Amino acid sequence: MEEEEEGSGEEQQRFSYRQRLKAAVHYTVGCLCEEVASDRGMPFSKQTIAAISELTFRQCETFAKDLEMFARHAKRSTINTEDVKLLARRSNSLLKYITEKTEELAQFNTEQKAKKKKKLEDDNTKSVVPAEAAAAEKDGS
Repeated sequence: MEEEEEGSGEEQQRFSYRQRLKAAVHYTVGCLCEEVASDRGMPFSKQTIAAISELTFRQCETFAKDLEMFARHAKRSTINTEDVKLLARRSNSLLKYITEKTEELAQFNTEQKAKKKKKLEDDNTKSVVPAEAAAAEKDGS
């Protein structure tokens, strides 16, 4: 009996979380539709916004499942950029964009590592010089 209540509570929590996600997607779609409507002068009906929201949510669920399966197939527990590229392979422009952003991020990370390494080397050099000066001073006394 107690296990049923725990399972039911967990199920209720998942349902509540899903509803909050759906509401967030609906809100975002509504904002985007308002923005497009003001730019184009063509308003969207509430039914259209709801349909776009539902379609977007379902597509995101499909994407999430696909990404999870790609990672699992590669015997990984973490989704990475290669999985996202595989997901986007049918859209050349999206794949190109994701590839460019991945390369930019890799370049940035390389630069950050180089800066960090140089800073560590500089700090080590600075700490060695005073130590050598103190040793020379002792020898000179």
